[in-house]
Amino acid sequence: MPTATARHILVSTEAECLQLKAEIEAGADFAEVARKNSACPSRMQGGDLGAFVPGQMVKEFDEVVFSGEINKVLGPVRTQFGYHLIEITKRW
Repeated sequence: MPTATARHILVSTEAECLQLKAEIEAGADFAEVARKNSACPSRMQGGDLGAFVPGQMVKEFDEVVFSGEINKVLGPVRTQFGYHLIEITKRW
């Protein structure tokens, strides 16, 4: 079964998500941006979600994590929780 590791930032609006993505693409540290802005408890680990398999996360999140480019900031991805920036760190 495929497995991935990823980190993410969760915010309430698409506009905020796009602003944070621009900051990261301009050189801001993903983990630091997550610590300061994410609404998810994973912010304490810089957004790190650890390893997971398909079905452990909501469908929209899974679709990105198991098909998207590794080590690139992806999103905004809208889920029932809000808007996510996702960085897939490893997939096997």
